[in-house]
Amino acid sequence: MNIPVLIAAMITLLALVAHTFVGTKESLSTSPRRIAGKDKLDNFGVVEKHWIQSMCAFQMITIDLLILSVVLFLISLTDIISFERTLTLSLSVLFLLWGVAWFIQLALLTKDKKNYLHLSQWAFWFICSGLLYVGAQSM
Repeated sequence: MNIPVLIAAMITLLALVAHTFVGTKESLSTSPRRIAGKDKLDNFGVVEKHWIQSMCAFQMITIDLLILSVVLFLISLTDIISFERTLTLSLSVLFLLWGVAWFIQLALLTKDKKNYLHLSQWAFWFICSGLLYVGAQSM
């Protein structure tokens, strides 16, 4: 059993649950129909199309988190995957890059420093990246 990878798997599963239930509810609350209504926006069709696209992209992350959770639990609890060290290091890099991308987007999109705390998913990605790196070293 690889404890650092198991911890990363549990954090990823928790993120999946939060993303699926809390994130979806928050994202649905930004619907143009809910905020302004069809009659109050001149470009309603365009705004709604972009919102639908962002909702679809948002839900693709649900699949990513589900697959990552399953793979991390398999790595940490079984010996099914023969290349688990390479896979774990690769996933560590993936989580690191997601954290960097999230952090850069925050830097570009907000001036309010409170958003770094309120939208701190970057910390989740960095923590999991570190756990996976440590876990890979013990394989």
